[in-house]
Amino acid sequence: MEISAGGRLEVRITAADVGKRVSVRRLIEPARPEEKFTDTVGVLTSWDDGVLLITRRGGESVRIPESALVAGKVVPTAPARRRGPAASYEELAHVASRAWRPVESERLGEWELRAAAGFTRRANSVLPLGDPGVPLDEALDVVRRWYGERGLPAYIQTATGAEGTQELLCAELERRGWVREVTAELWIGALAPIADRAEASGVLLSRKADEAWLARYRRKGVSEVALKVLGSGPSVWFATVPGPSEGAAPAAIGRCVVDGRWASFAAVEVDPEQRRRGLATTVMAALARRALDEGASAAWLQVEEDNAGARALYAGMGFAAHHAYHHYREPAAPGSGQ
Repeated sequence: MEISAGGRLEVRITAADVGKRVSVRRLIEPARPEEKFTDTVGVLTSWDDGVLLITRRGGESVRIPESALVAGKVVPTAPARRRGPAASYEELAHVASRAWRPVESERLGEWELRAAAGFTRRANSVLPLGDPGVPLDEALDVVRRWYGERGLPAYIQTATGAEGTQELLCAELERRGWVREVTAELWIGALAPIADRAEASGVLLSRKADEAWLARYRRKGVSEVALKVLGSGPSVWFATVPGPSEGAAPAAIGRCVVDGRWASFAAVEVDPEQRRRGLATTVMAALARRALDEGASAAWLQVEEDNAGARALYAGMGFAAHHAYHHYREPAAPGSGQ
């Protein structure tokens, strides 16, 4: 917090700092004797009618009455990372998009509208990496029409928690009634240590998701569109650990996309009866070795907030969160019953 020469806390932010990362201290009301203040760090997304709206790293918004402010200051836009490869949000957003391509897309300024018959939100949402070229309300109308023509709900994928992410857009969407349905995190780490964690014996690698791989994949009834999405990316590999008997579903599977210096991991799934045997690590090690052979040096993956097991596994491999991402769904139409 900012402290004046006289030792007093000071508020050194104004409405002109909207869009910047700030740290504020406010009074708690009603306050217990031992807890009079609380601190909030995030992006100042609005300051209207005497109320501040601050969006935290994970995407949650905090409303603070101006009258409750005790201290405040602008802080660096992105804290220094202590481990893992250096990466910007924009770089990772483009890499993640190339690893999970839609079957059709259209540009709206610097926004990309993506559709794949509803297979995954990532392939059926807008990626807003800049200015749509028209006012926001007009852009949202275009988005709703585009997805409506395809019989799909309109989703917009946003990110928070790193330099260049979209806290301001999140706040504007929420102000217009868009509903955040999913929040997850994108984690990054060095690739070589993953390859060294386990022997890759017994792991079969293929360029295509065959029937055995799909038998373990959690999304059942995969369509031709889904197969196109799964097979998209600069260099795609599918890993399979065969099941315990002939004809049985695989014991474990995984998918990796190599894109320049980056390798992504997804669809790492293990037979529930064979968990805690290191199979997920074995699959990722095999895919990591192939990615290293193709020149990659860094890795990324996406993990949901409530997946404690996966988060513990990936943290143990040296991964750490880079930013959070969210999917906002269009407001229900009046009288739709949704």
